[in-house]
Amino acid sequence: MSNNQIGNSEQLQDPNYEIPMGPRVALGLQHVLAMFASNVTPSIIIAGAAGFAFGGEDMVFLIQMAMLFAGIATLFQTIGIGPVGARLPVMQGTSFAFVPIMIGIVKAGGMATLMGAILVAGIFHTFLGAIIGRIRHLFPPLVSGMVIMAIGLALLPVGIKYAAGGAAEFQMNAPEWGDFSKWSLALTVIIVALGFKFFTRGIASSAAILLGLIAGYLVGIATGVVNFSGVAKAAWFVVPTPFKYGIEFSAYAIIGMILMSIVSAIETVGDISGIAKGGANREATDEELAGGTYADGLGSAIAGIFGGLPNTSFSQNVGLISMTGVMSRGVVTISGIFLIICGFIPKIGAIISAMPISVLGGGVILMFGMVVSAGINMLSDVHWSRRNMVILATSLSVGLGLQAVPKSMQHLPDSFEMLMVSGLLPVAVLAVVMNMLLPEDAD
Repeated sequence: MSNNQIGNSEQLQDPNYEIPMGPRVALGLQHVLAMFASNVTPSIIIAGAAGFAFGGEDMVFLIQMAMLFAGIATLFQTIGIGPVGARLPVMQGTSFAFVPIMIGIVKAGGMATLMGAILVAGIFHTFLGAIIGRIRHLFPPLVSGMVIMAIGLALLPVGIKYAAGGAAEFQMNAPEWGDFSKWSLALTVIIVALGFKFFTRGIASSAAILLGLIAGYLVGIATGVVNFSGVAKAAWFVVPTPFKYGIEFSAYAIIGMILMSIVSAIETVGDISGIAKGGANREATDEELAGGTYADGLGSAIAGIFGGLPNTSFSQNVGLISMTGVMSRGVVTISGIFLIICGFIPKIGAIISAMPISVLGGGVILMFGMVVSAGINMLSDVHWSRRNMVILATSLSVGLGLQAVPKSMQHLPDSFEMLMVSGLLPVAVLAVVMNMLLPEDAD
């Protein structure tokens, strides 16, 4: 169905325009397919870092919460509550930006400490909405691009370990780790995803990574490496209960998550600006930027109470709006409702968690690589003076160097050591501080 059959150009640029239900559902599912794999992947990674069994009950729960609270946060954005919500077609999902920090927190302090940090950082993130316009200048493309690129670079080893058979010590010590039987599944995902991305159009191209994961999953089933016992045990419907993992508050964990929430808020501002420009050819209003930031933080804080991970706007869906030319927030409201329904059905999470870890590895190699590419794309707008080159060189060398050699921080207190070797926080802090303090040079 072409756009002129569901509305004229002026109507389609109006967020409040209600397109017919049939096309609305189809476009809403397209948004879900474009973000689904990226939304559940952080939960699988954090479950692994916490020592939960791959495909076990706790991993299923975290996947379930990822779907549920992505949907709830999306409705905060599209429908809104008072000042909360941009009231634009903003798709929310579990944020990759926090993953390097969360891995360190959960390894050092456990899930209760992580949930406490998510809750407090989410509340802080919510209040950022009131001042987001005034701190935006602290994150020019030089800083934002560097931080986003560092997120991807810090996570690349996780993708390789998963593709080879897993990131846990017992998995890496297994004789079959790195065997071709593992890599063949990962390569299937990569090849199929690239095929759909570049040789198809529309929904198949947008959902290329998801389709690659499905192909790898099917190969895993055919070769007998998929265990569906967890699916049989999973319930059909469950209402989540608060504080499943308890809640503890650690100053270092909270500081790390708060600093990353600032980065996430700036990313959301960029996404909302992109939606307004790409979908309606206008600038986003101050109210839309503030409301979007409020929704970001509130969604994350509530997720922390119920065992979910932090949420942020999803950039891949911004591109979908530009591509389809449909600005209706009712479309993304359908997406949020679909995710919420999935979040109440543990069998869906169990099916996802039964996916062989090497299949997931193929997907995350592409996902993390795309995060790096997004950062490089932002940096392409930077004028590469000597000053900016020094900021990039120093920030990345220190941040990623400390991650590569974590023993260099062994004399720091455990919690502070965790932040310093995250591979991300030193990059972000150094980039912001150096950008503020170093004078512009002449060239």
